[in-house]
Amino acid sequence: MLDIYHFSYGWITPVLAYFMSVTGCLLGLQCAARGRNAVEGRVGWLIGAAIAIGGTGIWVMHFIAMLGFTIRGSEIRYDIPLTLFSAITAMVVVGIGLFMVNKPQPTLRSLLAGGTITGLGVGTMHYTGMYAMKSTATVSYDAGLVTLSLVIAVVASVVALWFTLRVKGFLATVGAAIIMGVAVTGMHYTGMAAMHAHANHHAAPPSGSGAMDLLAPLIGVSSIVTMLVLISVSLTEIENEEALPRMWLTSRHQPKPRTRPNPPAPQAVAPMPVPPPAPPLPAGQPTHGAPMPVPLPGERIEYRTEQLAYEGVGAWPRRIVD
Repeated sequence: MLDIYHFSYGWITPVLAYFMSVTGCLLGLQCAARGRNAVEGRVGWLIGAAIAIGGTGIWVMHFIAMLGFTIRGSEIRYDIPLTLFSAITAMVVVGIGLFMVNKPQPTLRSLLAGGTITGLGVGTMHYTGMYAMKSTATVSYDAGLVTLSLVIAVVASVVALWFTLRVKGFLATVGAAIIMGVAVTGMHYTGMAAMHAHANHHAAPPSGSGAMDLLAPLIGVSSIVTMLVLISVSLTEIENEEALPRMWLTSRHQPKPRTRPNPPAPQAVAPMPVPPPAPPLPAGQPTHGAPMPVPLPGERIEYRTEQLAYEGVGAWPRRIVD
């Protein structure tokens, strides 16, 4: 059995791998939160979250850790198509999980199903990346540790998808990303511990690209793009959180416009009864004053005229009846 070294460059590769995993998960959680709250562009934010978590949080972390991986007495090369396929696999399975749980009413069943698919997909990415590694040694795996690594991947995926649904606020998102980074890194090194290498003196020299020729440019470009996007999204998130209290205080202290009370609604008034028309007056009867009685047949009515006479200024009026 050949000796395997996971930390050929010391602690720099595992620490850097963990840092990039946290960075990718942090960016992915923020993109997922934007997609959860977005009225438009929800699909774009979820795709961005899948690229950040699957591409940077998982795939970049995996191959940064692989930079420190060596087998004593064996040369290691990487198959370029399989390496790129493993990156696409990681992003696709994370995207499937995100779209399964990010719906108006997510359920526990959808969370478990999405986490299982994502976790098994992450395991597929890991072991596809390991298969893309070519060497003169014969590689075997411990079935128990492989199973354990897949269980860790599934549990970590369920927790990660739950974080994309529930975590709010920048500090809480950072804490969730730290936990996700621990889970992803733990899954990787558990799977690497399951690997054993044996000498094969009849093996042909491996073909493919060297680690520094292939992985270093891919990792470098991915890391720079991820950091720039993370800084942009994080600054926007912090500005939004700081703007909310200011908006609340402004709305509290802003004078409200005075409004006049609405006048009472007009009430329905019963119509006044219309009096019957007065009977016609006889000829020669005055039309002003109180109505005169109508004479009956054979009845004689005498009419008198009353006048008020004034004998001087300040005197009482005197009534004159004719």
